[in-house]
Amino acid sequence: MIDYTTHSRFTDPGPLAGWLDGVGPDLAKLRQAASGLVFHFWGNGDITDHGFPAERLAEVDLRYASDMFARLHELNPAPLDQERAPTERIVGCCRDFTLLFVAMARHHGIPARSRVGFAGYPAPGWYVDHVVAEVWDGDRWRLVDPQFPASDVDLLDVPRDRFLVGADAWRACRSGAIEAERFVVSPHLSIPGTRGLPQVRHDLVQDLASLNKHEMILWDLWGGLRDEPEVSEEDVAATDSLADLLQNPTDDDLRTAFDTDAYRVTPVITSLNQATQLPVEVVLR
Repeated sequence: MIDYTTHSRFTDPGPLAGWLDGVGPDLAKLRQAASGLVFHFWGNGDITDHGFPAERLAEVDLRYASDMFARLHELNPAPLDQERAPTERIVGCCRDFTLLFVAMARHHGIPARSRVGFAGYPAPGWYVDHVVAEVWDGDRWRLVDPQFPASDVDLLDVPRDRFLVGADAWRACRSGAIEAERFVVSPHLSIPGTRGLPQVRHDLVQDLASLNKHEMILWDLWGGLRDEPEVSEEDVAATDSLADLLQNPTDDDLRTAFDTDAYRVTPVITSLNQATQLPVEVVLR
């Protein structure tokens, strides 16, 4: 059985694990704390307009919770549930709000995992590339969004029709239930591959990795996950099968699907450096 109460190499808080004792295990308090630990690198405009030196954009490529908590402690060693000035938060994105939330939840023995997909509540009319947490409450898995301070949805129990995990988004596109072009990284971003089926397939593969406790950065590429503006017929057929498998998967299904050349996270991956916008080779710990 996949144990979502224990850390992955990505969520392990490292030497500062004791710092997490003061937050939780109440889910509302964990969510509130996580929402104040990250400053979104493009959701608020240019970070330099908010007092950040330009070089701090590099923080968005922090991969491991241990490094994130170390940087947060360096910026402000106060308890994690205390309010921080924007510049005392790490520069990051939705993946990082969720990674820190999952790290804190797992620290308290709460089954938690990251889910990659599309949210229908940040921009009406669109489904925006997003990462939220999924927590087992003893009866069911429920979605928790650690990023937004407030929303018209219950951020501690996001409805499944307001956040579509990767497989649900793919099936909605393929069935015609939702127009594929409504799935985007941003409604204002027109870079090829950042909307429609290519982006939905990307998030589906990322979600499979997360379900296998590989909480990757959203612009990581590996195996059959390629930066391409179109999805080949072969990839469409394979992704149809993967989406069907993930509709109600067992742990064995998740492991078996992930343990293929197309989806397995390799020891060396490619990631797009956000400061330079150039691909870099990354050797994972």
